[in-house]
Amino acid sequence: MIKTFGNSFVGRDNALGLIRLILAAMVIVSHAFPTGGLGDDPFGPWAHNQTNLGGVAVAGFFVLSGYLITKSGKNADVVQFVWHRFLRIFPAFWVVLLVGAFIVGPIVWLSNGGTLGTYFTTGPLNPFGYFYNNWNLTVTQYGIHDIYVNDTPYGAITGFSIFNGSLWTLAYEWSCYLIIAAFVLFGVLKKARALVLIVTGVFFALQVAKNLSPDSFGGLIPLLSDPRLVNLALAFLVGACFALYANEIVFDWRLGIGGLIVVLVSLHYGGFEIVGYPAMAYFLLWLAAALPSPFRRIGRVNDYSYGIYLYGFLLQQFLASFGVEKLGIVPFILIVFVLSLGCAWLSWHLIEKQVMKLKNRGPGQGIAFWVSRARQWRQSRRGGTTEPRPAPVPAENH
Repeated sequence: MIKTFGNSFVGRDNALGLIRLILAAMVIVSHAFPTGGLGDDPFGPWAHNQTNLGGVAVAGFFVLSGYLITKSGKNADVVQFVWHRFLRIFPAFWVVLLVGAFIVGPIVWLSNGGTLGTYFTTGPLNPFGYFYNNWNLTVTQYGIHDIYVNDTPYGAITGFSIFNGSLWTLAYEWSCYLIIAAFVLFGVLKKARALVLIVTGVFFALQVAKNLSPDSFGGLIPLLSDPRLVNLALAFLVGACFALYANEIVFDWRLGIGGLIVVLVSLHYGGFEIVGYPAMAYFLLWLAAALPSPFRRIGRVNDYSYGIYLYGFLLQQFLASFGVEKLGIVPFILIVFVLSLGCAWLSWHLIEKQVMKLKNRGPGQGIAFWVSRARQWRQSRRGGTTEPRPAPVPAENH
């Protein structure tokens, strides 16, 4: 029997949890340089400024997310799918906004000689607006008052109050979820998977156009003129294609190592955002299934990668305001990572894991269940009775 990705991934027995933790750590390392006052991530010049280490990690996140989310979408109706994705991303995001506005912000403000009365005002860039303007994932207010502008290296570089510079990617993540939701709604994942290849091809063409002619590519499809959307959606859709065609894609260690080589060569010599994405998808997914059992156990039950991503930059700015970055780049990275892991542990066990208990309730019971309940209700109003149809088995959350 030919070994494929389809028969190499068995349930949750893979190292995707470990790989996502590594990607989250890469983001922290990348951001440590500007937040620590050491300039840009030095990986950027090595990659001829195509991206930096954090950009590689984000692309990897989107590839893996596309793979996992598409597998989840194959086993859900659109209501279940959107409900599960909402629970997974929004509550923890709201909490990190509240932590920034009502815990971190007041501490820094008071340490700089301010008062709570002047902090909790309703002027521009106030703490209430920080939550209100960002709650829907589209970050339009990055900071509060002038916090960090005069007392952090990053504030000195940018001239802006920026609490959490990593959160901008989440709006694009949600946009990618909605693409898969549309596929689920129209049965594309089960009956017309070739359409996903076609859509991926469209984004691939836009990516090529963006790289060849950055100033004019937006005129091709005005609705897709955002270069970040094209870039991240392509990575996500490549992962989605691997999920849909897992049984046809050969699983081979030589191709896995070859994928890594293509990623490194394209990063250094050009073309990473074009040929590097499918190569990265193959390498990461191959690695996830090929690593020995001890590595596959990490992150299988408790997924801390999202929490590390949410709190990493917030902690870097917070610690830099007290001069922790002066200890040196390595201690700064290690301290931030340990504290981020602690915050991620709290986020997972107190927020993320708890809200996911609701995944099979309400909208999570699926369209068929609620249609059946509506029929039962109408029948009861007419004086008769009918038994509700059994609800479909809810999709496993990833």
